[in-house]
This record gives sequence, structure tokens and C-alpha cells, in this order.
Amino acid sequence: MNEEYDVIVLGTGLTECILSGIMSVNGKKVLHMDRNPYYGGESASITPLEDLYKRFKIPGSPPESMGRGRDWNVDLIPKFLMANGQLVKMLLYTEVTRYLDFKVTEGSFVYKGGKIYKVPSTEAEALASSLMGLFEKRRFRKFLVYVANFDEKDPRTFEGIDPKKTTMRDVYKKFDLGQDVIDFTGHALALYRTDDYLDQPCYETINRIKLYSESLARYGKSPYLYPLYGLGELPQGFARFVSISDLLVPKDLGTESQIFISRTYDATTHFETTCDDIKNIYKRMTGSEFDFEEMKRKKNDIYGED
Repeated sequence: MNEEYDVIVLGTGLTECILSGIMSVNGKKVLHMDRNPYYGGESASITPLEDLYKRFKIPGSPPESMGRGRDWNVDLIPKFLMANGQLVKMLLYTEVTRYLDFKVTEGSFVYKGGKIYKVPSTEAEALASSLMGLFEKRRFRKFLVYVANFDEKDPRTFEGIDPKKTTMRDVYKKFDLGQDVIDFTGHALALYRTDDYLDQPCYETINRIKLYSESLARYGKSPYLYPLYGLGELPQGFARFVSISDLLVPKDLGTESQIFISRTYDATTHFETTCDDIKNIYKRMTGSEFDFEEMKRKKNDIYGED
């Protein structure tokens, strides 16, 4: 085994696998190790069902009524992916998508007044939805147009709102949105679990709603994607990419080897690494910012366009 590497990554959790994939795309020679016999760490997908019983030390075996063990694929940390979110961009940039199959969820639903309603995903569904009245829909549409045009680099799109100071409550007042619409927007689109965000600067909420809208526009049915065979496919896909990538040979002699151990989800502290954390780790390891477009250009300059 070659004992000289640019980066050593310990563990095959999602964070570690994304980092090793990004490093390999940028010409680093990566050694990736794990003490477990499976990919994923705390974000693994457990199959067959018998292995789930063993992992959590459940006595006996699954009842026959649950069918074949191989028909089950249990995610330890189940999550949806936003179709236009940072993680999907990382998957596309590193081309790990070639190893994965995704499914768009059938739709999003909200619970209101004792009933379950589908979150509209098309203009026709929005017009037919009973979540809002006719006039509320007009005001809400005006609000969504504002969100779609919002550009943090162009103050002309702010329309008198200071994203760093104006609260989200004041933004709702500006567009004369009713309480039902506010509840729907904050919890179904911005995905907040509480109303604390109402009295905080509107910048993050606007970007959350913008992300939801852009993700919905990608496939039209729902903003959420899910790996067909479970979230454990994500770290496995990155690990496969690193193991067979033709970009593993460094462009120079490399720098002094680094050993990196990332912080992953912990059941007691409930700490969880986000895409922003991964970009921060990348900056600390390489000394440069993580930029999707810049990295794509560098890759094309070195290896040529596909």
C-alpha cells in the first residue's frame, strides 16, 4: 500500500465521504478508512431487517408478518434532500450522482384545523387549494414574486426592506398576509418548527423560502428528493467515487499529510454536521473557500470539458 497521501479521512459517515469526494475531485490523494464493515457510520441504511435487530440488540428475530428481511432498508437518520440544496450541488459537482438513484416525493402535506391538505406544487393546484382564500392567494403570489426576485447582492430588490434588520413579522405585514398564510409559509415552506423566527431578521427566512421554490421548480412535483435505496447510499456513493476516480493522482508532490477526524452526529449531544460545516472544514484543510463554479472551472482547465 502506498503510504504517502495528501489527506487521511477516518470513518465513512456522510460528512467524511463528502469531504473525501471533494478532495479527490481537486486532485488530492485520499486514504479513506473505517473500522466498521459497512458504509455510513451513524447515517447508514440497515438491511436486512435482521441486522437492525442485531445493531440495537433486540432479542429474537423479526416476526414473519414483516415479510422478508431483505425487503427492508431502515435509515438511522432519515432526511429529505432539497432538490436545489447544497448537498445536491455537491453530488452533482463531484458526479457522485452516477452511482445513485433518486425518487421525487409524491408531495408535501400540512395539518390544519383537523384536516390534512396538500401543499400546492402547480399553479392549478394553488388555485384549487382551500388553504387560502382568493384574495389571500393574490397577496401571497405577490409575496412569492418578491422572494423570487430577492438578490442579496442587489439592494434594488429589497423594496425598502433591510434583510439584516427587518423582522419576518414586519415583512408579512408589508404584504398584508393573514395568520393562516403566515403559518403555512413559516412551517410548510421555510420549514420552521416554532414561531421564533418571526421576530428575527428576515434574511434567512427569505432564503429558505427561495430554496423551497427553486427546489420545487426543478421537478415540479415536490421540492424533496430521497435516495431510492436509502440515505446510506450517499456516503457509499462518495466512497465508490474516491476508490475508482481517475483524479486521485496529485498534480504535484503534495503537501505534508493531514489526518482529519470530523465531528459527526452523536445520539447524546445531537450535534449534526451541515453542508456549511463541510465547507468550513474544507476551508480549514485547504486554506481556500469552497466555491462550486470556481472548482468546476479549475477541473475543466486541468482535465478538459466533458
